[in-house]
Amino acid sequence: MTLHWKLVIDSVDPHAQAGFWAEALGYVVEDHSTLIEQLLAQGAAPPEATLESHGRRAWRDLAAVRHPDDDHDKLSDAGLGRRVLFQRVPERKTVKNRVHIDLHSAPGEMEAETARLESLGATVLRRVNEQGGQWVVMSDPEGNEFCVQ
Repeated sequence: MTLHWKLVIDSVDPHAQAGFWAEALGYVVEDHSTLIEQLLAQGAAPPEATLESHGRRAWRDLAAVRHPDDDHDKLSDAGLGRRVLFQRVPERKTVKNRVHIDLHSAPGEMEAETARLESLGATVLRRVNEQGGQWVVMSDPEGNEFCVQ
């Protein structure tokens, strides 16, 4: 049996990160507002655990993006497939990632994709051209490295 999983990334601003990665991947920012409103009405969650983000009520310390074609829970909008969750932590990133995302552009479109990601707030760290291929190492707005091939 395979396991359901999601990639979790520590973040200083999970909502900004979710916005960046939704645009970068063509994903959607999950809308947890229906569940949040229900929990607030029941007194099961405190209002201070929420904020306004992406035009709706959201969890203060969590935001997620999911592939638009994957199944998702109808109440929470949480993705049941390809999903990235950003959780608030107090400290900024200080060392190299141990895990990173590789983005695969269409053939011949690596430079155009790199420029698009830069326009969203990513930064080019270095360009790699080796016998086995070429790619661009970039960082997202919080400094997490990823590659574009």
